[in-house]
Amino acid sequence: MKLRFAPSPTGYLHLGNTRTALVNWLFSRRYGGEFILRMDDTDLERSKSEYESQILEDLAWLGLNHDHFYKQSDRLGLYEKATQELKASGRLYACYETPEELDLQRKVQASSGRPPRYNRAGLNLTEEEKAKFEKEGREPHWRFLLKSEDVVWNDLVRGEVVIHAEEMSDPVLIRADGSPVYTLASCVDDLDMDVTHVLRGEDHVANTAVQIQLMEALSGKACEIQFGHTALITGAQGEGLSKRVGSLSVKELRMEGLEALAICCLLAKLGTSQSIVPHVTMQTLVDEFDINAFGRSAPKLSTDELWQLNGKILQLMTYDQIMPRLEESGVTEVSSEFWSVIRGNIEKMDEVQGWWEILYGDDTYPTEETEFIGGAEAVLPEEPWDETTCKAWVEAIKLETGRKGKELFMPLREALTGRIHGPELKDLILFMGREKVLERLRNARGESNESDAL
Repeated sequence: MKLRFAPSPTGYLHLGNTRTALVNWLFSRRYGGEFILRMDDTDLERSKSEYESQILEDLAWLGLNHDHFYKQSDRLGLYEKATQELKASGRLYACYETPEELDLQRKVQASSGRPPRYNRAGLNLTEEEKAKFEKEGREPHWRFLLKSEDVVWNDLVRGEVVIHAEEMSDPVLIRADGSPVYTLASCVDDLDMDVTHVLRGEDHVANTAVQIQLMEALSGKACEIQFGHTALITGAQGEGLSKRVGSLSVKELRMEGLEALAICCLLAKLGTSQSIVPHVTMQTLVDEFDINAFGRSAPKLSTDELWQLNGKILQLMTYDQIMPRLEESGVTEVSSEFWSVIRGNIEKMDEVQGWWEILYGDDTYPTEETEFIGGAEAVLPEEPWDETTCKAWVEAIKLETGRKGKELFMPLREALTGRIHGPELKDLILFMGREKVLERLRNARGESNESDAL
């Protein structure tokens, strides 16, 4: 079993084509197959090395390792060989229309209610007419002659698909500059690399019909590749995702602090009948992968859901799992108790540094609630402290100040951490210890241990 992901290095990976890469990777790993990464860089004008480097970096960061890597720009000889074979068999023919002439042809067809289909004028050109065009400086583009027959396959997501090829336009396979388009290069490569499954978005359904005919023309036998076309994901408002405008690019989300596993956990289940839940290993996603779970309706992607998932994944990580990440971010010499206290209150890794500074640092958090904090300080239990200490302290504060609920907890938490939300108070004070809690309370109301001692 062999699957492939063939991005074009003309922009950054966005979550739409990342999902395609992930689905192919999960399928290959689920069934012990091979995953091919193939750069579709035959469009020399728009392909950029910086995009290629970023795609490689993003895929590696996501954990989508490949077994084989190819660049189509290194395989031009194979495409030229296929081109000559198609010309010899009469399936590839020269066309000399300019872009303006083709645009006019489409407008005439549209005005008469006909679909935009190439009129095959190139098939009827005489050698004299071709020579005349070339004398004018026109370079031909080459189109693949489709057979007027239905193309049928059993789609892994959509079930039986029937495409009426006679309603389609003969596709261009060779540009006027002599370079092959994706359709030709992809088919040649899929055959040469023995690709067995092609999973991609439903916007490629019509392309699949063309490619099946093309691969059969090249191989001389029925196409054996299994195809699956997933519904396209959209943004929260139903808008499409475009790599060229950087919409939800992996690079951008990574810079914002999103975890690779959050992206993978969401995209692996988006548009399926399976629940989207946090996992801390890719292997769990591999074990749960089921191509039959994908539905036909277009799923919407919410960045809010991504960030919620991000926090849940971090909260599931053990101290041993998170420690290398803490060291990477410069947070060192922290205990497992520290991670246990804060893990439920972070959405992304860079928030760990903030909590490290709060719990280990010497900052003070002044408050206007000096009378209340003074009352809380007055009934602060003596050590030793245990799991019952917080409850006893809170009850004593209620009796001392008459407060309860948010009016009690929020100013107390703010005096200790400078924040109104955070770890549970019982965990927080146990971690800090009586001396630090007392110091924070006194500093919050403008007094220091030194002044108290005088």
